[in-house]
Amino acid sequence: MINPVSGSPPLDLSGLPDDLLLGMYRRMLEAREFEEQLYYLFLTGDMPGTMHQATGQEAVPVGVISALRPDDYVTSNHRGHQHCVAKGVRLDEMMAEMFACRTGSCKGMGGSMHLCDFSKGMLGAFGIVGAGIPIATGAALSARVRGRDQVAVSFFGDGAVNEGVFHESLNMAALWKLPVVYVCENNQYALSMKVERSSAVPELYTRGCSYGIPGEQVDGNDVTAVYRATVRAVERARSGDGPSLLECVTYRVRGHARFESSHYRDPAEVEAWKEKDPILRLRAALLEAGIAGEASVDALAVEVEEAMQSAIAFAQASPKAEAEDYLLYITDERPYA
Repeated sequence: MINPVSGSPPLDLSGLPDDLLLGMYRRMLEAREFEEQLYYLFLTGDMPGTMHQATGQEAVPVGVISALRPDDYVTSNHRGHQHCVAKGVRLDEMMAEMFACRTGSCKGMGGSMHLCDFSKGMLGAFGIVGAGIPIATGAALSARVRGRDQVAVSFFGDGAVNEGVFHESLNMAALWKLPVVYVCENNQYALSMKVERSSAVPELYTRGCSYGIPGEQVDGNDVTAVYRATVRAVERARSGDGPSLLECVTYRVRGHARFESSHYRDPAEVEAWKEKDPILRLRAALLEAGIAGEASVDALAVEVEEAMQSAIAFAQASPKAEAEDYLLYITDERPYA
């Protein structure tokens, strides 16, 4: 398995436009800051419910989604805030959804684990492990039926590769050569279960070989490596050659869910991965290449912080969803008998 903690090479920025790199850096900052603000808002008790953070995994959603078109589809999982940020879902509407407000991206009806925005191609986050995999497969099939060249991407964790729906979906996608990219965010723990204890073959990118699906393992803390791998997979899908499976090896530095203690992990392991923070790695590469200076990257961080505070203010000023609001979104009409 690729281990970004040990002997990681510097990021390769060659051939990538400056605006792409700076855009990815901003998205990664937004993804990190959104989740950091959620952490403190939950601590204060202002925010209801629970959440699952992906702090430390920002290079995967940003690197993958930067290789997509706006009309391409994405499905997420229970750890889906960063996927929504990378797909361009409005920060204020996402924050309002976290506060269960009527102005939220799902009108206050979804919350953390069910964020979606169909107008952005974000088809949803799902609390059931692996639930987004067949939905992305179906979205890819719909593109084929409609004669469009859209691509669907499904994000899921290492625990999901042992679900039956993972294998059913990959078999169907390979059989019909569907334009879908399966992205396993291997953060190495399914809740508290280390991947080596749950998978007989821990090289998860090889799981597609029995279906003739090419797999690739990539350093999931290197946004440029993730982006390049996704470009190859998307080109294959869009050209009609079928699906691919990417395993992005990364790490979540916080616990599985809200305030979980992570007692099952060695603190030294966590600290070692923090040293390979994907945002700090990209920042260092941008500075070394002269693409950005200290002042400009610091100013960008301030802009992101201000945008997040604005999103919080919007959410706090928004009306809460009421119990009867569901009546606004259902109908007695039955199009099918």
